Amino acid sequence: MNDTHKLVTDLSEQVSRLVRDELRLARMELTAKGKRAGLGAGMFGAAGLVAFFGAAALVAAVIMLLALVLPGWAAAAIVAVVLFLVAAVLAYAGRTEVKRAKPPVPEETIASVRADIDMVKESARR
Repeated sequence: MNDTHKLVTDLSEQVSRLVRDELRLARMELTAKGKRAGLGAGMFGAAGLVAFFGAAALVAAVIMLLALVLPGWAAAAIVAVVLFLVAAVLAYAGRTEVKRAKPPVPEETIASVRADIDMVKESARR
């Protein structure tokens, strides 16, 4: 009976330590993934800003080109309508993708926890 009590106490301490270690591992993994995602998002933001200025220059060129055959206001209005249509299509596609996105999951930690659970189950069977 005393050996059983000691085994249960040891198992409880080991499981508690294991859970703390797994939680620490999950926190470290999510922190690392978050930093990489933040850096990538910043780069995408910078790329978007530069692309915006390039697109604005291209839009101005298209308006100037159309202004050779139409009044300037008409050329600008036509280009604006086309841009609004493109924006609507992109917004719809973006909304669809956001709905399909899955929340970030600490995959390595989940695999490690499953392995730990299997090990504990196997040890309990012995």
